[in-house]
Order: sequence, then structure tokens, then C-alpha cells
Amino acid sequence: MDYFERIQNSIEYIEEHLQNALSITEVSSKSYFSAFHFQRLFQAITGFSVQQYIRNRRLSEAAQLLVTTTKNILEIAMTYQYGSHEAFTRAFINHFGITPAQYRKVKKPIPLQTKINFLDYKMKGNLMMNKPEIVHLQKKLITGYVYKTTLLDEKYFVDIPEFYFDFGKNQYYVRISNKVTPNMAYGITTNFQEDGHFSFIVGEEVQKNNISLGDNFVNTEIPEGKYAEFKSDGTSESVQNTRRYIYGVWLPNSNYERNSGPDFEITDVVNSKFPNDMKMKIYIPIK
Repeated sequence: MDYFERIQNSIEYIEEHLQNALSITEVSSKSYFSAFHFQRLFQAITGFSVQQYIRNRRLSEAAQLLVTTTKNILEIAMTYQYGSHEAFTRAFINHFGITPAQYRKVKKPIPLQTKINFLDYKMKGNLMMNKPEIVHLQKKLITGYVYKTTLLDEKYFVDIPEFYFDFGKNQYYVRISNKVTPNMAYGITTNFQEDGHFSFIVGEEVQKNNISLGDNFVNTEIPEGKYAEFKSDGTSESVQNTRRYIYGVWLPNSNYERNSGPDFEITDVVNSKFPNDMKMKIYIPIK
């Protein structure tokens, strides 16, 4: 069973439980992915989050009940997991630009979210993809500064460049000793949470762990193993598009599974100029 079929299993589960409380952990388990990895794949492939899809499907089904039944609005709201008439009305207006009562009365056309078929996203025929180099890396020791961000609304795309800027502005790199390659900055995605939050460590490779660095500094390890190496030379936007491509196109359509361990990237600090000329490599653990 491929990625798209596996994710479709989760879609079927969502559809069967739109009127019940849904946890991302339970939804993702139907695809046999971790909650974090499932959310990352879903968002990269579709362009919106799992939470958005669930919310939009519930509102769309509720809208159908408004015009096909005589159920009162509070009853419909409670059916689709809204705790009050007010909460449902607010969500309905935010999504459709009209109140539930107005929609029931005028029945104006609104953009309903239909059930997704993930098989429609699967690439057909020969895949014209930017293939990565498959490399085997030895274990790397990294000392770096920990930042926090989230997958939700692709906030990490905004946050990560700011993390690098903060790391440089505060000269945190000066506090790291025993460096292997001083002009290469590492960015490591780790500590994945079920709600989509994760840590991003900006640091450098070291010969041995540093001690007494202060708050938010950590020593971490990139495990030995097989990685897909993607080169991204260009604007910061092209780097973001490479990240989207990896999880939205390449990985689901490749013959590889993502392995455990962190994603990471290496930036050639000397030869990069933010935001128009970045020299980076992005690594994904695979098996």
C-alpha cells in the first residue's frame, strides 16, 4: 500500500467520524504514520492542514443540513462538535461569509469542501522529479541553540529564517567550540509533537560535545544512516519550495520510507546571501 492509499484510509476514518471528537493521533494511525509525519505529508500534498480539512468538512456538512432539514441551528452545531450556537455561527461566517440563518433563508451558493480522494494527487506515468543523491552519512555531533515552531499554517517557513538571523545577530556561534567546519550552519528539525509543534536547532558540527553553554543550548546527534540529499541553490523561497517538494511530491512518489531521526539542512554561510542567493543542502533520513 502506497502513501496515497494509506492517507486515504485516514480520510475514510475522518468521514465516518465527522460528528465525533477526532484526535490527530487516532486519525494518523489509520495511515500507519506518526501524528507529526502525517500532518506534514497531508499539508505538503494538499496545501492545507488536516485541522482545516476537518473543520471545512464539518461546516460543509452542516451547511447541507441547514438547507435539507428542519433541524434547528443549535442542534446542527452540536452535531458537528460546536459547543454553542455562537461558536458555530462565528466559524460559519469566517468560512462562508454568511450566517447559518441567512444561508438557510437565501440558499446562496457557497464553496463546500467535498471529500478528498488522495489517489487524485498521485502522479501518473513517468515521474519527472528532481531526484536527490542517496548518501550514507556517519554520525555527526551538533551543538546548537533550540528554537520552537509549528507546522500549522506553515508558520515554520516564516520562523526558520528568523531563527538563523537571531542565531547570527546574537553571535551564538561564538560560544560553540571544537568546530569541525565553522562556516557551515546546521538546521535540525527534531522533537516532533502530535499537535504539529517541533524544535528547530541552529548550530554547528563539533568534534566533541560542548559543556556549560547556557540556557537553550543543546548537544544533539545526527544518526549514522542513509539520507536523501537535496541541493537548493537560490532564493529563500526556493528553499521553502524544496521542502514542500520533498514531502508533497518526492517522498510520496518515491520507493523510500522516511526513517526515524531528524531532518536537517546545511547552509554554506560564507557563500550564501539571504534572501536571494542561498547555498543549502537538505537531508531526509530514509530506508
